[in-house]
Amino acid sequence: MRSFFRSILPVLVVAFALTASSTLHAQLSNLGKAPEFKLQTLDGKELTAASLKGKVVVVDFWATWCGPCIKEIPGYIELQKKYGPQGLVIVGVSLDRKGPAQVKAFAEKMGMNYPLAMGDEEITEAFGGFTAIPTTFLIDRDGVIRHKKTGLMAHDEYEVLVKGVL
Repeated sequence: MRSFFRSILPVLVVAFALTASSTLHAQLSNLGKAPEFKLQTLDGKELTAASLKGKVVVVDFWATWCGPCIKEIPGYIELQKKYGPQGLVIVGVSLDRKGPAQVKAFAEKMGMNYPLAMGDEEITEAFGGFTAIPTTFLIDRDGVIRHKKTGLMAHDEYEVLVKGVL
């Protein structure tokens, strides 16, 4: 009996991995065209939907006081390092009310390596309006929203989604 389990275990592991992967890919869908937007990054550059055309874009609405948002930041830093050369751009849109100086200091402390901008009601409404953060949109190279998540998601699961769009 023990040899039976030893022989079938690799098959079960592969089957589970394929099922988990296909389940995550099934979460990718066509949620419509991403809105046109224009943001000014914390370092003073203009960032528009048009300037990101042809890239895979993660737009993460977050704040420095949001625990789940903070937990996701190291994963976004890693994704930007790992997949930036393949055309991934993470965009952090801060909904902090204390202003850009606080966000910039926080970003430097965290080592955030992706563009950051201050958000407002106009940009949240452009993305359909939402009432909780983090809210994150995964946009493909054609400007189509492929996934929307509200709340914390395990980094490994989100990475599978990103890779599915890259």
